[in-house]
Amino acid sequence: MELFIYIFAALFSVINPIGTVPIFVGLTLDDDKKERSRISLWTAINVFLILIISFFIGQYVLDFFGISIDALRIGGGLIIVSSGFSLLSGKFSKKRGINKKVESEVQKRNDIALTPLAIPMLAGPGSISLLIAFYQDHQQTHEIIIASLAILTVALTIFLILKSAHYLAKILGASGIVAISRIVGFIVIAIGIQYIVSAVVSIVQTNFMQ
Repeated sequence: MELFIYIFAALFSVINPIGTVPIFVGLTLDDDKKERSRISLWTAINVFLILIISFFIGQYVLDFFGISIDALRIGGGLIIVSSGFSLLSGKFSKKRGINKKVESEVQKRNDIALTPLAIPMLAGPGSISLLIAFYQDHQQTHEIIIASLAILTVALTIFLILKSAHYLAKILGASGIVAISRIVGFIVIAIGIQYIVSAVVSIVQTNFMQ
């Protein structure tokens, strides 16, 4: 149970679906309730597929390109820390690749569930690198099952949050969402720093303490 909570909490913090609420609201203003539910569902499905595929084949991609797990942890950690700072500074949408030009373009498209909602806003480099690094350290069958269930639970949570996005926006307001995002941002920074520190310690132990 502890492992499930750890993966869920880490993924939820890095993905931060609550911070996506105002962007989702802005992109679906002209849609009816049924269409918003459809977009929410397909966004959650896309996020689940991207994360589960990254979890299982990410290590093979690293091996193909000759990237070490420590390099991934440092790179992923830097991305996660950057995401955390963007949450603290209130520049979440810019850091996720969403600016006014992109927003106006996606509003003209029929479906936004894959891009920009699933990629890059939710299933971004931070969450993908986190899962690849986790798979490297937890390869027992029961750990893989727990991780898969945690990913599924995160996807379900994303669906519920996006489905309720317009309601949450009214209840929390802009200031409430910013406050929650900044609290999550602090946690995300800590997660990123922990990944960097663990990679540096591993490199030092491997190369200098043999």
